Amino acid sequence: MTRYNYSSMLNAVRILLCLALLAAMTSSARAQEEDAILLVAHPAFRDADYRQTVLLAAPAPNGGHVGVILNRPTRRSLASLFPEHEPSKKVLDPVYYGGPFSRGALVALVKTAAAPGSGSVMLMKNLYMAFRVNTIDQIIEATPNEARYFVGYVGWRPGELRSEIDRGIWSVLGADPDVVFRKDMDNLWEELLLQTRRIRADGGAGSELPYAAALAGDFSKFILPPR
Repeated sequence: MTRYNYSSMLNAVRILLCLALLAAMTSSARAQEEDAILLVAHPAFRDADYRQTVLLAAPAPNGGHVGVILNRPTRRSLASLFPEHEPSKKVLDPVYYGGPFSRGALVALVKTAAAPGSGSVMLMKNLYMAFRVNTIDQIIEATPNEARYFVGYVGWRPGELRSEIDRGIWSVLGADPDVVFRKDMDNLWEELLLQTRRIRADGGAGSELPYAAALAGDFSKFILPPR
């Protein structure tokens, strides 16, 4: 009959529990790092494209990040840009300026539980960015007002966004779909800038921004405040 050493068995169980806990933590951290974030421009950032802007950004398949400027509505409707496209007349919101990349291209942020078609990037749960013309056409035809349409977008190479955060260009907040599809964007930058300052004054209490902390490294535990 084989004799079991109780102490050895107990140590083995402890090791297995530790490994299981480590795997769960790693899986959780990986999921958090896939979340979208809001970027609030520093008041001293005077670049014409990004002055007083709020951006939505998320990891891209190439290891970099992709996003759009949220608070730059234009005076143009989608129908005015595509007068021959009858379904575009159903879109109620104006077209937004999304960023300096591919200014002549149309991209869409889409509220949907599944990818709306080819050429789409998942930014967060139930939110995709669509780049391909055919996919955007399908969105306009099927659910025109479950999306927001942008001319241009913003892209970052691998490591580039982290560098910008480390340099203090952006303050970081967790992404909120209500902010992304907010109707009145006039005071969004001021409101979120104030929110980041409150978080800083509170020492990060009550905020849960693990992805922002991971992105910014050791520079800030929760948020990189304006400086």
